[in-house]
Amino acid sequence: MTGVQITGCSPSRSGGAASESGERSAATPSPGNATPSPGKRILLAYFSRPGENYYYGGRTTLKTGNTEVLAQMINELIECDVHRIEAVAPYSDDYDETVARNVREQDADARPAISDPPSSIDRYDVVLLASPIWNVRAPMIMSTFAERYDFRGKTVHPVTTHAMSGLGTTARDYAASCQGATIGEGLAVRGEEVQKADAEVRSWLRRIGVLQD
Repeated sequence: MTGVQITGCSPSRSGGAASESGERSAATPSPGNATPSPGKRILLAYFSRPGENYYYGGRTTLKTGNTEVLAQMINELIECDVHRIEAVAPYSDDYDETVARNVREQDADARPAISDPPSSIDRYDVVLLASPIWNVRAPMIMSTFAERYDFRGKTVHPVTTHAMSGLGTTARDYAASCQGATIGEGLAVRGEEVQKADAEVRSWLRRIGVLQD
């Protein structure tokens, strides 16, 4: 599969999919090392797909998707509510099938249905939108989620796992879909390196003002 990565990113138009999916309503932050951010109420909403994934030019099977690993890391470091975005029609564990579906959804500018979305995000000041990068952009399901809500007065930070496209087009896309939001500094972590990203994540959280030592 030339030019298509599924760990979080794919650089070509012929296939952007990533390994990850599932959903839960806003959850209680894990205690651990969580540090309350001064006066900021934070929502971490993420989409993650386990299964067959791109891995250094080959494939690997992930029990937990890369973006979920990253979301768990963030949740251990700061106080936030967590919502896992899940498709009504789940994405396949098969790499090629997910790539093909993603291409169809991008080409059609689709909005895949999501199950059990939060009724409101009004109480939050900061929203972290986390996903893989598939074919240079976030999966279309992230647009489905973002377009449901009024983001006026909120800051949105893109968070991505990828193979080589970094944040992709997320800043531009979220500026369009998160009506009224300020788009803040994003975080992009290579999928193969997500398990070792603690220092990078800590540094980013400090820079955006939600982590205090």
